[in-house]
Amino acid sequence: MRLVLAAAIALPCVGCASVTRGTTENISISSTPAGATAEISGLDVPTACVTPCVVQAKRSADIIVTVNKEGYEPQIIPLTKEVPATGAAGFAGNVLLGGVVGMGVDAVTGAALDHKPNPVIVTLQPLSPAQPRPAKPRPPRRPPPPQS
Repeated sequence: MRLVLAAAIALPCVGCASVTRGTTENISISSTPAGATAEISGLDVPTACVTPCVVQAKRSADIIVTVNKEGYEPQIIPLTKEVPATGAAGFAGNVLLGGVVGMGVDAVTGAALDHKPNPVIVTLQPLSPAQPRPAKPRPPRRPPPPQS
């Protein structure tokens, strides 16, 4: 009887994206040059890592990656959320097996979503060197007065 009850509870989520894909994903971050600091906002705990690195994020999170390295211009990369083919398949599985409950779980957890771009690949641009100030023009030298 318990086995039948467990199967009846689990059956609605067999096609759920939350079951087939999970509610988190790994986001890879790399930079040229390597060794930059990547600050990731939008996670439960603000996180920073040194490139190349990988962070785990909830699929439903609104993520912004800021990459900094001394001598280079910082880069800010907002990630978007999209439903890829695999997420759509899991979400569509709800129609066949999971029904409204499975669709609700996937919608709340964002399980059908992927962040884009992933991997995050950044090419840092060197800061412009400070432009030297042009020298003030000097007035032309006057010839010495004639001596008598």
